[in-house]
Amino acid sequence: MIKIGLIQQSNTADTKKNIAGLVANIRDCAARGAQLIILQELHNSLYFCQVEDTGNFDSAETIPGPSTESFGALAKELEVVLVLSLFEKRAAGLYHNTAVVIEKNGSIAGKYRKMHIPDDPAYYEKFYFTPGDLGFRPIQTSLGKLGLMVCWDQWYPEAARLMALAGADILIYPTAIGWESSDTETEKERQKNAWMTVQRGHAVANGLPVIAVNRVGHESDPSGQTQGIQFWGNSFVAGPQGEIITVASAEKEENLMAEINLKRSEEVRRWWPFLRDRRIDAYRDLTKRFID
Repeated sequence: MIKIGLIQQSNTADTKKNIAGLVANIRDCAARGAQLIILQELHNSLYFCQVEDTGNFDSAETIPGPSTESFGALAKELEVVLVLSLFEKRAAGLYHNTAVVIEKNGSIAGKYRKMHIPDDPAYYEKFYFTPGDLGFRPIQTSLGKLGLMVCWDQWYPEAARLMALAGADILIYPTAIGWESSDTETEKERQKNAWMTVQRGHAVANGLPVIAVNRVGHESDPSGQTQGIQFWGNSFVAGPQGEIITVASAEKEENLMAEINLKRSEEVRRWWPFLRDRRIDAYRDLTKRFID
């Protein structure tokens, strides 16, 4: 059994305040017995991708760097494994949306660079992030192999499958997703349900637990062209049959706790041997953009 803490937080323009909140929430999760604590996408700041502004590149940092050092010290103190999500500066003009795993001794266990980069109104990520180049490789930790991906990656079954085939024990998605104010209530519900359903499908298809950690609250559009994003929260943990183990609210900041049993994945895969019955000889067209 692994006890997990999910930190669903609302952010402000004050980075120091955001980080102080994260530290307090990490301590709270650890005090409640969490061994693995997961933070939301780009957790130190506002979701700056609502606009294309070169000034936002100033907030990027190297890995290793300030965040991995400070959160690494905290992980070592509390003896927990942390999953961070950072705006990585790799070189001048080369930036990534990068998730980092900090081992309980404070060291960097590994990192993952977001592979699928969206470019939609209020989500102008292609302006900021170069697509990842580390592939879909799980990160070995003292708690098992973490199949770490980021937000837009969560819509792609190929990504989840490749993580599973590489031996991931858990699929994890730090996230920043929400509604635009012009969406109707019916449309909002469809979007949220689709988001949860596709990830639960990854759990079922791969026989693995899935963890998604979203932010919550409203963040305004600095350009004024839209009415900003209302992040829909609903951070959740699903089991290897897609069953919901726990889910957070749509509106509140929460430190959500859950327990998962990694041995259950073995049982489920014996009942439903999807990996055994894959027709790998017939899937070559998956590498094509489209089949004419």
